[in-house]
Amino acid sequence: MGSPWVLAVDLGTGGPKVGAIGLDGTILATSFTAVPTERTDDGGSEQDVELWWEGIRRGVRGFADAGVVDGRDLHAVGLTSQWSSTVAVDERGRPVGRCLMWSDRRGAPHARRRVGGPVAGLSPMVAAETIRLTGTVPLTTGEDPLGHELFWRLERPEEHARTRALLEPVDYLGLRLTGVVAATPASQFFSSLVDNRPGRTRRYVPRLVRRLGRDPSLLPPLRPTGSVLGAALPSVAGELGVRPGVPVVCGVPDFVAAYLGSGAVRPFEPHLAISTTSWVTCRVPTKKVDPVRMLASVPGVSPSSYLLINDQASAGYCLAWWRERQGEVTDSVGAEAPAYATLLEPAATVSRGADGVIFMPWLRGEHTPIDDRAVRAGFVNLGAEHTMPAMTRAVLEGVALNGRWLLGAVERYTRHPMPVVRLLGGGAQSNLWCQIYADVLGRSIERVQEPMFAQLRGAALLALLGLGETTLEESASRVPVDRRFEPEAGSAEVYDPLFDRFTALYRSLRGHYRVSERPGRARQPAP
Repeated sequence: MGSPWVLAVDLGTGGPKVGAIGLDGTILATSFTAVPTERTDDGGSEQDVELWWEGIRRGVRGFADAGVVDGRDLHAVGLTSQWSSTVAVDERGRPVGRCLMWSDRRGAPHARRRVGGPVAGLSPMVAAETIRLTGTVPLTTGEDPLGHELFWRLERPEEHARTRALLEPVDYLGLRLTGVVAATPASQFFSSLVDNRPGRTRRYVPRLVRRLGRDPSLLPPLRPTGSVLGAALPSVAGELGVRPGVPVVCGVPDFVAAYLGSGAVRPFEPHLAISTTSWVTCRVPTKKVDPVRMLASVPGVSPSSYLLINDQASAGYCLAWWRERQGEVTDSVGAEAPAYATLLEPAATVSRGADGVIFMPWLRGEHTPIDDRAVRAGFVNLGAEHTMPAMTRAVLEGVALNGRWLLGAVERYTRHPMPVVRLLGGGAQSNLWCQIYADVLGRSIERVQEPMFAQLRGAALLALLGLGETTLEESASRVPVDRRFEPEAGSAEVYDPLFDRFTALYRSLRGHYRVSERPGRARQPAP
């Protein structure tokens, strides 16, 4: 027998990350299993949930086989995942089909008929009531629990007839581990059904359930966010090679785990994620919606707390896209895209401002602080003299300039200055990108240790919170910062006017983009 550890699972769109986390927050081991998304010509987007489970099982077994941990020492399980996806399960808790992912749009026609109208595409009554009670609105794009349920009911009646509950992925994982069907106010926020007003009991609002046409019998019972869901089933413990009866804590959406994994947990302490998407989150004291800049507060890790939510559609995705383009232009047949280090090292030699090249990072439209699904990306001021490293630096700077735009909106929302920002996510592994963020934002940047796995650490800390073995404030001490980046001298002279040009480009070019609905990932907090 060795040291106790926490099993953390972070189920992203690309597949599950699994971590063995020490009780002090140390990341002992990680694994990742890629899971493909099956897309259809009619807007479908599905994943096989058994592939999630196989990745989790292999990860946990691999830790023990490598001698990193002993399964008998497992202390607790913490869960987090992407959100607004739906798993339908039968009376025995088995999936009746594939998971409908957050990008599945096939329920859009049914959602429009149910809640559509003239206020940003919504019925005025639906928009007003859902915002007032829940802080969010249902989507008419089909990319949320409403669209998913309507699609199943109206287009897959045989599967729907066998369905006994509709679950977010994180709640399905909890069911798989414990046999308990349940959700939390955090995981059900995007249903637009839970009363999230301060001082109110967190419950489904019956009239909203009726108005949105949801079947109340398919809604999972609500439990407090971060509470203990149950004990791992003996059969599951056998599969994973861990001790039976280990406590499993109710899971949370990924941005909540990122909040804990950032260590910036006090009110108005921000963290910024450079993941596939990007967001700026902090703890706020009450429920509030900014319908213009698409910002809203959602239930936090305790009944009396809220977290700010927002989402920029393309951040790390931009660099991944640019890297893939390098592979496409190579002269070598069958050559792969260059490694990120190979791509970034030459960009570090380019001066601030990328030799005048500006990159607009809206490859998949944008959500915050402007909600414009038609806007698109591009390079501006590109000349024959410009090099690939200059264009790479422009990509990094464009994403950071977009982050500056969002941070300004967040400061107006909170009415609090934010001179220090915690940074996490895969993009934060790059020293160059971290320094660019410090220079562009004009703020001190604190990068958490192992930033790519911050959400795994956050899920583990949530488990310890749920067991009453730490406090929110004390948990922050278990999140080490590995480096601080300060704005360099002269950066403001470059990036202040560049930011003004960046936002002006959006205003001047938005009328040229084809006006069409191109749904993206982020939940719309308000019309």
